[in-house]
Parts: sequence; C-alpha cells; structure tokens
Amino acid sequence: MTKIALLGCGGWGKNLARNLSEISALHTIVDPDAKAATIAAQLNVNHVANPEVALNDPAIVGIAIATPAETHYALAMRALNAGKDVYVEKPIALTISEGEEMVRTARAARRVLMVGHILHYHPAFRRLLELVRDGAFGPLRHIISNRMSLGRLREEENVLWSFAPHDLSMICALANSMPVRARAIGAHFLSDTLEDVTSVHVDFSGGLVAEVRSSWCHPRKIQSLTVVGEHSMAVFDDTRAWPEKLFLCDYSVDRTRSPSNLVRGEERFLEVTPGEPLKLEMQHFIDCIEKRRDPVTHGAEALRVLRVLQAAQGSLEQDGAWVHV
Repeated sequence: MTKIALLGCGGWGKNLARNLSEISALHTIVDPDAKAATIAAQLNVNHVANPEVALNDPAIVGIAIATPAETHYALAMRALNAGKDVYVEKPIALTISEGEEMVRTARAARRVLMVGHILHYHPAFRRLLELVRDGAFGPLRHIISNRMSLGRLREEENVLWSFAPHDLSMICALANSMPVRARAIGAHFLSDTLEDVTSVHVDFSGGLVAEVRSSWCHPRKIQSLTVVGEHSMAVFDDTRAWPEKLFLCDYSVDRTRSPSNLVRGEERFLEVTPGEPLKLEMQHFIDCIEKRRDPVTHGAEALRVLRVLQAAQGSLEQDGAWVHV
C-alpha cells in the first residue's frame, strides 16, 4: 500500500490527515506542534518534527505538503530531490520562477507533482465541466465565482491568494484556455496591508469574461460558481445540501419583441453522486502514484493559475490597471 507523509497538520492539514488515514495511506505526520503528535496518536501513525526523517524513509513514497504558502517551494523541492512524489496545497509557489523550477524538476525526475485545487475533484464541478466540454451550454459568455465567509484572518497572504486560486483554476478549466488579461481591486479593512476583500476580472480571447469575488469579511458563507453559455446557465453552489448543488436553467432570446427578452426554459437540479472532495482528491493522488500518470491538477495547471494570480496581484498594486497574463 502506498504510504504518504504529511508535512503540516494545522487547520487544513488535519483534514488531509483524516482523509489520508481513512484511505489507509497515512504513514507519518511531520509537525513540531504538540497538537500534531496528539492527532498522530489518535490516527495510529508516526509523528516526527523534522521533515528529513520522512524524506529519508524508503517506506514513504509520497509527501503531502500543507504548510504556509511561503514554504511550498523549498519543501516540495526537497521532496522531489529526495525521489518522492509530491502533493502540495495551493498556491504551488509564490513566484512564477519557483513554480517553473518545481515543474521542471518533477518532469526530469519523473515524479508526480499535484497541487491542491480541490474543487476539480468535487463531483458537482466534475459534472459541470463534463457538460461544458460536451457543448451543452454552447459557447461560454460569462462566469461569476463568489467565495466569501466570516472567516479566519491570514497574516501571511491576502484573500486573493488564499481564496481565489480555487476559482481561477475552475474558470480556466471551464474555458479550456488562459485569460489574456486581468484586473483587480481590493480593500483592507481588518489589516494594515493585506486585502480582505478583492474582485478580479479576467478576459479571454474568445470573448468570455469572468469575475472572482473573494472576502473573509462577509456575514454569510457563499461558495457559488455561475456559468452562462449561449443557451444554458448553471449554478454550482457548494453551500447547498445534496442533491441541490448543481442547478441548470435553459434559456432563449426572443427577438420578436423590441427590446428582445430572455425567455426561461427548463429548470432542474442535476443528480450528482455525492462524495467528499478532499477524500476523492487524496485517492486521486494515490492512484497517480501507483499508475504513474499525471494528476488532473498537475504542476503545469497550477503554474497557469499562478500566472493569473500574479497578474491580478500586479493589478491590485496598480490600482486596478489591466495587466496582461
């Protein structure tokens, strides 16, 4: 059985630990915090404070990294150079040059490099992506993604880097292309320097426009993705209970009137088999290790998202100016 060492067992890492344990893949938790030792004991796995112990253990074939973003590059490179397959939480790195080096190193060593864009493994998004690629919506016109909550403030990254990678990853997958330019505005109410509210606008060469709104200063939890095509629309709302996470609405344009009207067609919730995205994501990592194949969210995919993030950050720093991706 493939065995994984988890680096970092904090707020999100403990969820990775639980899911890796439930699929019998967790071997060691690496984290100096005493709480991590308690979790390791509860899951009946090893606990160490020094990553080198896991990197030098031949029984461990994969490393999962759930540490602060500024450590992703260094830890992932150490793991790849130690001959391990690597899963790293988003973002893949903080600079494009670091991300490119990670991708080159993984390819040269023939190692799996997977990045935690978890919503690619959500059954509702997988179904939505399948419909879009099958042409069920016609050409895409507009995508709006909202990710908001009254959440934990970060001290190391703004809300753009914390929340928006998920949405930008989904949007690029739906568009099956990269945007050509991005602009972003934001505000920091709760911090002197880090934006806790941002709005990103991206344009694609085929005419598709998309928006990503992020906030951890919002009274309600909102996690919705709205896709508008030429003749159908959909809403993927992850705050709704199964089976109401994916809603479809057909429409047409009545041009016999002046002005033209939009006419609603059939409306329905799509039946999707429920599943825990994080567990599906971790199982995919194991499958890619065992079958030696590229993950859905491979290093190059994450690098594309990083390029959009960098452009949006550049726009933030230029008061919302357009920045080419």
